[in-house]
Amino acid sequence: MSTQYTTAAVLAALHFDAAGLVPAIAQQHDTGEVLMLAWMNADAVAETLATGRGCYFSRSRGRLWRKGETSGQVQRLVELRVDCDGDAVLLRVDQTGVACHTGRRSCFFRAAREEGLVEIMAPEVDEAVLYGARHTPEAPDAG
Repeated sequence: MSTQYTTAAVLAALHFDAAGLVPAIAQQHDTGEVLMLAWMNADAVAETLATGRGCYFSRSRGRLWRKGETSGQVQRLVELRVDCDGDAVLLRVDQTGVACHTGRRSCFFRAAREEGLVEIMAPEVDEAVLYGARHTPEAPDAG
């Protein structure tokens, strides 16, 4: 998907935090729908650019996490953007299936309303179908 020069330029533009991470927002490329927020380290950025598939860093597992590796709900990278300060990335993706480990299309399924925090999106797929009855879902910190 990218050349070594593109990857080097992106990595040089990013300002990783003390833990070596930057927040990464995944957005459906054709609708603008915000799907999830996860974290990326330099290896995750490089792999995403090299393979064209969403790869993140799971803070709870302490390792790279390839979106869809257990659920099959993969993200094909359309475009990676770096924000003005270099401290966040936007991945414009083509999401296969649901993005959230709860079985919802988006991890942003709760909205602050006058009556409190309200669920505005029902699950489309049962977690047991995505991950199997005995399998731990993909890291909650990376939907």
